[in-house]
Amino acid sequence: MEVKSKEIELVKHQVDVTYQVVSINIEGITHEESMIFPNGEANCMNWVLGHLIYVRNGLLNILEGEPIWDGDKFSAYNRGVIALERKDELINFEELKSYLKQSQDKLNAKLATLETFREEQIKDIATLCFHENYHSGQLGYIRRILGKSGAIK
Repeated sequence: MEVKSKEIELVKHQVDVTYQVVSINIEGITHEESMIFPNGEANCMNWVLGHLIYVRNGLLNILEGEPIWDGDKFSAYNRGVIALERKDELINFEELKSYLKQSQDKLNAKLATLETFREEQIKDIATLCFHENYHSGQLGYIRRILGKSGAIK
């Protein structure tokens, strides 16, 4: 049995747990519900999920993997975007879910090929893992705001 570096195993576990939390929190949400902006201005679930995928592309880039999508085409999900102003560019929620799955598959495949991280990658990888945790929690709160029961028990 091949043993990976502890850093690779840690990141793989982090990516897997976050994927599970995100998947549970978005389960049963329709496209229409995903486009509701809480308080008429806070980011909708569609944008938060798309933003997670957008940033996962950044993680794949750091790991020298193939991106999920073209960042320019999906720029409405970039950091700093005011989602409400670009809501017409947000894609169907079911399509976003399929991109999430693709990102998970690509991250797992890429992590499986690595022996270790380069020292200059570590801080960026740690920051992006934190980023996923931050937004996966937001999805849980948005779910509750939409009137759904909490998904994490």
